[in-house]
Amino acid sequence: MNKYENTFERLDKILAKAAALSRKEAKRAALSGRITVDGVIVRSPEQKIPVSSIICLDGKVLVYNEYIYLMLNKPEGYVCANDDPKSPNVFELLGDEYKKDDLFTVGRLDKYTTGLLVITNNGPLAHFLLSPKRHVEKKYYLRSKFPLTDEDVNAFFNGVDIGEKDITKSACLEICVDNYSAYLTITEGKFHQIKRMLDLRDNKVTSLKRVTFGPLELDPFLSAGNYRQLTDNEVKLLLTAVEK
Repeated sequence: MNKYENTFERLDKILAKAAALSRKEAKRAALSGRITVDGVIVRSPEQKIPVSSIICLDGKVLVYNEYIYLMLNKPEGYVCANDDPKSPNVFELLGDEYKKDDLFTVGRLDKYTTGLLVITNNGPLAHFLLSPKRHVEKKYYLRSKFPLTDEDVNAFFNGVDIGEKDITKSACLEICVDNYSAYLTITEGKFHQIKRMLDLRDNKVTSLKRVTFGPLELDPFLSAGNYRQLTDNEVKLLLTAVEK
């Protein structure tokens, strides 16, 4: 049985997922007669149609996926929760076509941490990626108040006591030439972990940006506050990471 059998969805939402069209773009495409459903032109983007239908845009068959995968370059000042009345949240940065989807972030970045954030509605995938048993690597670019040293490298590699039940897992600190910036790769996600790690070394994080999450790298052409759908290859990389 087709998993989409007897399932209906608004045409503009299908176009958002299958063709990366905004609600306005979907409306223009429909009104201009560019959309067909099972060979029939459909001009109403609000119309609910069976998702098992053959949907074409400009004659090209679209592949519908029930899951949404977005990469957001999180700017400073935004929170990953949608229940904080004092701060704007990252979901406010998304277009109207995603407002009613049950989306959530895969892990969280705090209000002042920027960079790569994966947003999806695939709960099982997020669960596996965040499982402590998976040891998914996350790399951050940081700047510090005081110079970083080889002693910091060794300490982070061996694990440090930040007040949790166990010391931190081995982390890789790669110090840049200026000694005030570095790339730090961790496999955990404890509350304010990196800031607490540097505090323990009598240092302070002055800025923090996540640049990789598992097999994904932050798109260098994606400016702060912007987002895009993951490519098919990027989705495959995530799914492959889960299967390992």
